Amino acid sequence: MDNLNIDRINELYKKSKEVGLTEEEKTEQAELRSAYVMAIRKNLRGTLNNISLLNPDGSVTELSKKNLQ
Repeated sequence: MDNLNIDRINELYKKSKEVGLTEEEKTEQAELRSAYVMAIRKNLRGTLNNISLLNPDGSVTELSKKNLQ
């Protein structure tokens, strides 16, 4: 998700509060928000896949790799 899309999400939000959105803009807003949520989930999944736990005995256990959806 690039800054242009995030700026557009914010622009549509502000417009919806001020004057309202057309049906095309509502559809665009929903698509952009969905893409944003998917990008956040992908980022979180990548972060969680790189976490390891340090056990009291000094051994390291990797968290199981599960799908977050």
